[in-house]
Amino acid sequence: MLIGVPLETLPGEKRVATVPEVVEKLIKLGFQVAVQSGAGDAANFADDTYRAAGASVVPTAADIWAKSDIVFKARVPTPNEVAMLREGGTLIGFVWPAQNPDLMQQLAAKMATVLAIDCLPRQLSRAQKMDALTSMAGISGYRAVIEAANAFGRFFNGQITAAGKIPPAKVFIAGAGVAGLAAIGTAANLGAIVRANDTRAEVADQVVSLGGEFVKVDYEEEGSGGGGYAKVMSEGFQAAQRAMYAQQAKEVDIIITTALIPGKPAPKLITAEMVRSMKPGSVIVDMAAEQGGNCELTEPGHAVVKHGVTIVGYTDLVSRLAKQSSTLYSNNLLRLTEELCKTKDGVINVNMDDDAIRGLTVIKEGAVTWPAPPLKLPAPPPQKAATAVAVAPKGHGHGAGEPMSAKSLATVFGVGAVLFLLVGLYAPASFLSHFTVFVLACFIGYMVVWNVTPSLHTPLMSVTNAISSIIAIGALVQVAPPLTGGIADRPNALILGLAVFALALTAVNMFGGFAVTRRMLAMFRK
Repeated sequence: MLIGVPLETLPGEKRVATVPEVVEKLIKLGFQVAVQSGAGDAANFADDTYRAAGASVVPTAADIWAKSDIVFKARVPTPNEVAMLREGGTLIGFVWPAQNPDLMQQLAAKMATVLAIDCLPRQLSRAQKMDALTSMAGISGYRAVIEAANAFGRFFNGQITAAGKIPPAKVFIAGAGVAGLAAIGTAANLGAIVRANDTRAEVADQVVSLGGEFVKVDYEEEGSGGGGYAKVMSEGFQAAQRAMYAQQAKEVDIIITTALIPGKPAPKLITAEMVRSMKPGSVIVDMAAEQGGNCELTEPGHAVVKHGVTIVGYTDLVSRLAKQSSTLYSNNLLRLTEELCKTKDGVINVNMDDDAIRGLTVIKEGAVTWPAPPLKLPAPPPQKAATAVAVAPKGHGHGAGEPMSAKSLATVFGVGAVLFLLVGLYAPASFLSHFTVFVLACFIGYMVVWNVTPSLHTPLMSVTNAISSIIAIGALVQVAPPLTGGIADRPNALILGLAVFALALTAVNMFGGFAVTRRMLAMFRK
């Protein structure tokens, strides 16, 4: 089958639905690939790179749409593009069936099979590799911070210089989904003080782990709507949320909004009054601008200044990192194609018994199959009945964490003293000296490890493991020829071989221990 990749026609769209690296993998699956000339130019993928990867480059969009068995798209197809689609062809890309009913009818009239990447059941763990919504949201969150920094005109991180003290920027992010979390991590890495809010309480730990502070709304209500999205909240919650946003607007320098609800216009979170209360020179980046915007004053597709605040309403944040977004998106489509062509013979099988494929398929051979039936998720395992098992609390003694009694302590020391006495009376002098060093080493090692933060135990033990490779000296002694003595003093072949083998293993242990320690400690450095 032939996979066709047309040039995206939406003004300002720079992405391309597949890249040369993925073309090679599609060909290995048994497909032929045709790319419209210039389709990858805006993302820095020239026609020659596609030819080198094995794709054919055709001059016009009509050649792609009319001759391809499968068409890969990044943006929703236009009516003119659908008119060029071959009868019974397959389209894979973003469709948004809830927002485009007329497009769905036009595609159905073409007897097409349509797989909408935006309808992927994100609850399935194996669907993550095909989740283009997540990969694109991560890029847009990162780019939103870059746009905010460009419009802000000041450092994000605080600095003390000879010319004066510069305070760190304060950033508030409304919505801690994939895009919001990407924005939190980027802003925190740039040195800003980051605050975030989300209707889903379970994301609070993720916000903190990325260096942000979770700002809670003073109203108890669960906001998870399933599938990674938030639900529409009650009026009481929304009133409390608006009060919190109004307070944050007065304090912060930058607001980034990411709130979207599938199939609905973007909720209005930032009012005109909040914008007026912000400090002159502040910035709002409205990532929901394409769906109407979270700010009342947003103008989709433009950056405007109102009441001294720059409001960025770009609808092409993902396209502004075209090469990166094209690469990730094409990888998502590749993983989907692998699921459709498990036989690797260049023929796809739209298996409606597969939950992931069923969720993606919005039209099958002209029949509208959207929306998909609810997923039959496995039932949670039955909870075991609580058993009355007494758990001893942490402590240094016995029983319920009480310190060891004087009698028990005396008994332990008495037994230890007897054992040392027996060792001293009957053991050779050489053994006694080594045994003393061993006991002292155990005591010192225990005290050292006991006082180390538990999170550093792994790097500590790995470097200890490396240091313990001092036994390499013993192997070197066996391998090195003796300076004095005759042939009889030299080790035989078996001992020499074991020594060389031990030396090799010790070298791996030594260098590996230090390498692990270095990588583990790097995780604790900011």
